[in-house]
Amino acid sequence: MNIINVTARNVNETGFFCKMSQPRCEGYQRKLRWLSARFKEGLSLKLLDLSQGGRGFIEYLPGEFAWRAIDARGYMFIHCLWVVGASRKHGYAAQLLGHCIADARRQRMRGVAMLASRGNWLLDPRFLAHHGFQTVAATDSPPQLELMALRFGRAADPTMPGDWHGRAGKFGPGLTIIRTDQCPYLDDAVKATLAAGQSLCLKTRVVELSSAAEVRRLAPSPFGVFSIVLNGQLLSYHYLLEKDIAARLRSR
Repeated sequence: MNIINVTARNVNETGFFCKMSQPRCEGYQRKLRWLSARFKEGLSLKLLDLSQGGRGFIEYLPGEFAWRAIDARGYMFIHCLWVVGASRKHGYAAQLLGHCIADARRQRMRGVAMLASRGNWLLDPRFLAHHGFQTVAATDSPPQLELMALRFGRAADPTMPGDWHGRAGKFGPGLTIIRTDQCPYLDDAVKATLAAGQSLCLKTRVVELSSAAEVRRLAPSPFGVFSIVLNGQLLSYHYLLEKDIAARLRSR
């Protein structure tokens, strides 16, 4: 399978896989603008060749610029590794991961890190463990999010803060949606959450985090780029359908 290296020069032609069928939608355009700034920070985006039937990609960048609530300075950090449909079970995910590991070694980094979970929206930790990654930190509430690392030599581990409940509490009463532009689906996620909140007459607001530093400092979940907080408690770290959000809101 051919792998396409997406850059600032060709991204308008190649796209970035997610939401490619809707390039004019707001979520896609916000992600496109976000990428333009991240390429300058060393972000790499590699796609399985769509013309060969490829359905998948990997997005990674130096840890100091990672849009996750973790400290992975010196590591290459993977935001997303996603292979779907007929492209699964052909070794393409391992192939994409191999490109990232090779890039990290060429740049003399400490290793490669990524968040994983057996829940939703993140890669299963068993895949990373199979490729030599180890869990170096984890959240204490289900669905558990694991910070996993493949260390080169005796490098210090990446870390995550442990004050998630305190962080969520700072958003106060009502329904708060914390978002970024790192994922093009987050525009839909925000709209679904707003609709669910309004249907239940909840006071609802959207907080936009506009930098990796803000994500590290303020996000109430390691995933960082999207959160739903109700009355100071984390309701979800990932996209939910409107009916599922409403069900969770009614149960609280």
